[in-house]
Amino acid sequence: MKELRHVTFLVMKERKDVLLSIILGFSAGISAVGLFASSGYLISKGALVPPIYTLTVMIALLKLFGFARAFSRYGERYFSHRATFTILSNLRVSFYKKIEPLAPRIFQKYRSGDLLARIVGDVESLQNFFLRVFYPPVVLVIVFLSTILFISYFSVILAFVMLLGLLLTGFVVPAIFALDQRKLQRNVREGRARLSTEVTELFYGFRDLKIYQQLEEKEKLLTEVAGDYVVEQETEGKQEIFNHSVNTFVTLLVSWLILALGAYLTVQGQFEGLFLAMLVMISLTVFENAAPMAVFPNHYEDSRRAAGRLEEVVENEVVEYVSEATNVLPDNEALSFHMKDVSFTFPGESSSTLANVNVSFESGTKTAIVGPSGSGKSTLLYLLLKLHQPDNGTFTLNNWNYSSVSSEDLWSKSNVVLQENHYFYGTIRENLAIAKEDIKDEEMLEALGMVKLNHFSLEDRVLEKGENLSGGEKQRLAIARAFLKGQHVWLLDEPTSSVDAVTENAIFEKLFEKAKDDTLVLVSHRLTGLERMDQIIVMENGNVVEAGTFDELMKAKGYFYEMKEIEKSVFM
Repeated sequence: MKELRHVTFLVMKERKDVLLSIILGFSAGISAVGLFASSGYLISKGALVPPIYTLTVMIALLKLFGFARAFSRYGERYFSHRATFTILSNLRVSFYKKIEPLAPRIFQKYRSGDLLARIVGDVESLQNFFLRVFYPPVVLVIVFLSTILFISYFSVILAFVMLLGLLLTGFVVPAIFALDQRKLQRNVREGRARLSTEVTELFYGFRDLKIYQQLEEKEKLLTEVAGDYVVEQETEGKQEIFNHSVNTFVTLLVSWLILALGAYLTVQGQFEGLFLAMLVMISLTVFENAAPMAVFPNHYEDSRRAAGRLEEVVENEVVEYVSEATNVLPDNEALSFHMKDVSFTFPGESSSTLANVNVSFESGTKTAIVGPSGSGKSTLLYLLLKLHQPDNGTFTLNNWNYSSVSSEDLWSKSNVVLQENHYFYGTIRENLAIAKEDIKDEEMLEALGMVKLNHFSLEDRVLEKGENLSGGEKQRLAIARAFLKGQHVWLLDEPTSSVDAVTENAIFEKLFEKAKDDTLVLVSHRLTGLERMDQIIVMENGNVVEAGTFDELMKAKGYFYEMKEIEKSVFM
């Protein structure tokens, strides 16, 4: 039940609609009981040829109960569904607020298809929590207890039988089937996650699968996964029908028992036979309210597992990354970063990506981080961006502990270009406008000119993920965004790796001009043009092996010198 605590909290925020749903549900249930009780009594009484006014009164009661039942049932459906839609809306917003600070770290733990299945499928599954799990048992118990109290006036023995029927159909039978339901629900949910993941990967990797002629194999795998999911759904559906059938059988058995026992008591003179038809009709009707309990285990287990999968994504991460943020970074100021004995290991990996790193990026300085592929350069930059959390060590920003600064505050005051940047379906203008608010067209055109994209107009289309742009155009568009943002911290990860040397040199001239007094950190695999850097940090296997200016490293004739000599021999 602990998985459903947060959902229950959101349910109770709609206490007005919850209370109205329960009241109207009780009214509908008890009106149905009154309607059929009156019908049964009218049948028995009519056989004795009573006065016409007696029949008139009974018929009027039937109409009253019928109207009350219809009105109450409509009101119950209206308020319960309104509450459900509001609860789902609040749940989506609540989950988004928790998961949003975790992006993109969260993709280190979960595949995108699995996340999609959780965000869409699991949230949708929770619509049944209020409608099928939360308030129906409350209505069932109130209606049954009221009915049993009424029956006890005529016969305590029959009231006891009715109570036994309540316990069997409302609690015992659903509890028995709940044990089998857990495994079925887990299989269905995991099957849906696998299917969502495989579909996502097929779409993302379609071009590569086609090129390497592996599309048919991937389609076969997808068909198998889809088939397994359908089988699990069919098994769950059969189990649900069986549960409902057993519950219905028990209710009919109880009604037959009441009829037989009532007839026996009538013969023995312990019960007024005039009311026998009324009690049988009541037993047939009141168990209609127990029908939802037949599928209660399905919906309860479905809701519990859905809530658990959602909480699994965010329950530990939010506290770790968000709760300690207390300081606000100054505006229009170049920041300084300091790391001492910082280490980092990706989740699930045994070897460290960074080990005991000691580096400083002073305010207003220009730093290049170089080294072979896989040396930890980008990971170090991601730590600066708070996209990863260090395992240990001391990490400060402007002499504040790094955990005391929120990620969003840091991002809002940084110009960032990563190796992979997202491009939205729309226009060049719309993709540049995300840099900051109220950007004028003239500023956008000027930024495009700085990165040598003058051939683009602001109305040119950009396809999803920039599919109609070349690698170099994507990088230059990302740099144009950074130019437009105009903050005083620059964090750049291979920003021109797909750009030709002439264009790259022109872009860097503009970059150093704009970042003259700013803090700049550049991750690069190229060693040309680093002479203007204040310091160069050389990394290998997650360790800082050298640090200094260009001239100092060349004079030392160490690792950087060897890399430089190799580059000269290859490109000259």
